[in-house]
Amino acid sequence: MHLISREAERKDSREALSPEQRLIELCKQGDRASQKRIYDSLAPKMFAICIRYMGNRDDAEDILQEGFVTLFQKIGSFSGEGSFEGWARKIFVNTALMSLRRTDALKLSDDISEAWGVTSESASQIQTIGYKELMKLIADLPAGYRTVFNMYVIEGYTHKEIGDALGISDVTSRSQLQRARTILQEKITELYGEQQG
Repeated sequence: MHLISREAERKDSREALSPEQRLIELCKQGDRASQKRIYDSLAPKMFAICIRYMGNRDDAEDILQEGFVTLFQKIGSFSGEGSFEGWARKIFVNTALMSLRRTDALKLSDDISEAWGVTSESASQIQTIGYKELMKLIADLPAGYRTVFNMYVIEGYTHKEIGDALGISDVTSRSQLQRARTILQEKITELYGEQQG
């Protein structure tokens, strides 16, 4: 009698789960079909993150695969609190950052005194550029600038968090962000100046 009530409780708790939660639970048990469904659902969004950080398709594809391996290894640690996609996003950002650290790509930095002399034009030009064009320009930034720009502008990290994550100072983070913005504005001006001329 006691076993029947426990089985009924487990069945009730499974039925109370959302479809996404059921899928995650099946993944935690190693169900390949569920892993494939999660991969298919997240891959396009996570690939966009990977390409933003890595700057090219080949490296982004490597990070995508590495990120999914990590995701499925750590899926048991997902508590169910908060967004699963947000949790996954952190894994892919961290995977990209670890790769950039391994290749020493984050050593690019300007002295803050160089950044002080940089002037920025009006933000109105950036509003006229399309999303895909902007993502391409971001991908073309040098790795250090691109990483800080992505973390600060797109992911919402603070300069302190960026400094801690990348092993750089807050000042260097600010300097790289300023330089990235300047380069982007110059490229946008160049792009739109050519189109108007």
